[in-house]
Amino acid sequence: MRLDHYLAGISEDLSRTLVRKVIQIGGVHVAGRRVRRSSTPVKKGEQIELYLDALPLEPFVMSEACELYRDPYLLALNKPAGIETQPTPARYQGTLYAALLTYLKNPQRPQLKPELGMAQRLDRETSGVMVFSIHKQAHRGLTEAVSSRQLEKRYLALVQGSPPAEGEFRSLLARNRATNRVRSVRHGGKEAMTRYRRQRQFDGAALVEIELLTGRSHQIRAHFSEAGFPLLGDQRYDGPRTMAGIEIPRQMLHSASLRLNHPVGGKPLLLQAPLPDDFTTVL
Repeated sequence: MRLDHYLAGISEDLSRTLVRKVIQIGGVHVAGRRVRRSSTPVKKGEQIELYLDALPLEPFVMSEACELYRDPYLLALNKPAGIETQPTPARYQGTLYAALLTYLKNPQRPQLKPELGMAQRLDRETSGVMVFSIHKQAHRGLTEAVSSRQLEKRYLALVQGSPPAEGEFRSLLARNRATNRVRSVRHGGKEAMTRYRRQRQFDGAALVEIELLTGRSHQIRAHFSEAGFPLLGDQRYDGPRTMAGIEIPRQMLHSASLRLNHPVGGKPLLLQAPLPDDFTTVL
């Protein structure tokens, strides 16, 4: 039996059209491997897993409008919110990584896989500047710059409450597997340092500029939540869904700038991403 026929027959909620789209973006795994063809035959006893992530089934397509900087070695872009950076069990197509591979493909030599190095990541709902290496001569240098904290990363965030004018958070962070939340621990975590300065204070919320001194997963979100100033819209870390009657569409976190020395040649670079419309609307 074909894979799409089998899946469409196990539940009234799974139409054949829906199943085919999920298969196409990479959300179905057979015997532990991602399958991308609806016509794949399935056998009795095979384990079939179907993943849905509640995101649009139409995959994200990279365009020139997202580019912030490009040379033969590096590509910097303004990542939209709502896009996974790298493949997940629920999708391959539509992730930023997959979209970039398609975008960078040479139409004259389509069989060749483009050079693409990913040295940093942003959460799905975080927008802003990211930089990738697109030449093998830049891969190692960019990776080392990230791992040795040579990138100066600044973010803008809208947080609940009235934080002090400036401050710094230092802790050891570890992930709670049961809740999938990151939290500060006394022992066994990874060192995390977050420095901030309040830019504007509103009624019940503040705009803060954040310097990320380390790059731990969910670092900003966890630190501000634990301090009593969760990000607006960040429900996982107790952020409010609405503020002054305005619905918050996502966690209000934006990667505003990256400063680094070019991994090939050492030229200083300052990469900046403007605030997206959903952020300025809440502002």
